[in-house]
Parts: sequence; C-alpha cells; structure tokens
Amino acid sequence: MSNTKDKVVIITGASSGIGEATAKKLTSTGAKLVLAARREERLQQLQKDIEKNGGKAIYKVTDVTSHEQMEELAEYALQEFGKIDVLVNNNAGVMPHSFLYKKRIEDWNKMIDVNIKGVLYGIAAVLPSMREQKSGHVINLSSVAGHVVGAGSTVYAGTKFAVRAITEGLRKEEYSNNIRTTIISPGAVTSELINSITDMDLKPGIDKAYEDAIDAESIAGAIAFAIEQPSDVAINEMLIRPTHQDR
Repeated sequence: MSNTKDKVVIITGASSGIGEATAKKLTSTGAKLVLAARREERLQQLQKDIEKNGGKAIYKVTDVTSHEQMEELAEYALQEFGKIDVLVNNNAGVMPHSFLYKKRIEDWNKMIDVNIKGVLYGIAAVLPSMREQKSGHVINLSSVAGHVVGAGSTVYAGTKFAVRAITEGLRKEEYSNNIRTTIISPGAVTSELINSITDMDLKPGIDKAYEDAIDAESIAGAIAFAIEQPSDVAINEMLIRPTHQDR
C-alpha cells in the first residue's frame, strides 16, 4: 500500500505548472487533495479532472500573500478531512527578473510577498495542527536561483535563498515533533513562471535558457517521491535541472 494513500495534502498554486502537475500525480497515489490558487475556474476544472480519475479533491480560492486566507485554507482542510499531513508550499512563486539599477520596486515587493511571505504564511497555517498530531511534512519550492545568483536575478535569488534558510530552520525547530521538511529547487521548468518577466532587456536570454525546460511532471514526481518515504526518512533537499542547463 502506498505511504501516500489517504494523506491530506494542501497544494498552493495548484491552478497551473508544478502545482497542477503535483495534484494530478498525487491523485494516482490515493492522497486527499486540498487545492489552492487564485483562479477559481482553473481549480474547478482540476477538481473535476481529479474526481473523474477516481481521486478526491476539494478546493479553496486563496491568495498566498494573505495570512488570513492561508489560515482559512488550513481550517477548511481540517474541517473537511480532519487533519493536514502535507503542505506543498509556494507553487505560486513569481520571477520578474530585472537589474537592480532599474529600481523595479513593485516587482521586488511582489517577489518578497509571494516567494517569502507566502512560504511563511503557509508554514504558520499548518504548523499548529502538525505539532498537535506530532507528524507532518512541509515541502517548499525554492529554485536553482536559491543556489546560484545570476545578473538580473538578484532579488528573485534572494527570495529563493530565503526559502532554503526558512526550510532548514523549520527542520531544526520541528524534527522532534516528527515534522519533515523538503526543499525542492527546480531549474528551468515549463510553466507560466517566465510570463512574470517584466524587463524586456532580460527576457530574450531567459526565453533562450528555457528552450531546454523540463516538464512540470518531472518536479511533481520528485515531490511524490519525497512524500512517499516512510515516516522515519526525510528527503531534505533536491536540486533538479534539465540535463543541458549549465547553472
């Protein structure tokens, strides 16, 4: 029997990309899914697709930058399923690269709000119930940019380094409560992420780098692998690049 069967898994950013692929992947493992994103039509369709394939899913429209909405999401999961076993956190990340001298302050704030605060709000929402049940698993999405900083990716990389630091801190604080942590750091992945690029001086180079992007299903498989491990095994970090990505 799968170690994932009947686990309650919250997935943020579930309306597209890695979040959507993860939801579809976990459907086959018997997980009970709580889908969260801002686009309700996408969530409704994903729920229908999952249930059509014999899976169990509910959804709640949620903005990860709202602490209140993330708390409501966790409460909804608890009301419907009675527990939260896994949080797949921050598939909603944004990546509006630009050079610092251009002072795109609005983009900086958006990355900080989504990529850092969104992660913290997700952790804060699920941690009380996980501590109470003495088990849980938080999977945070970082990036290759959380390991290597490129020109133009300074603020984005800063947010992704922060995700790794937050996740490692969470591990050290909560391992005694049997709460596992995993950092997933994807390289170029086919998704809507590059659509958030606002600096047209950088976009051609990024588009070129993403020509070798791997499918979101590859990251979903890694997430499923981490969840599948027995409770005494924690896959703490995975860095997953396209074979031909140079950094």
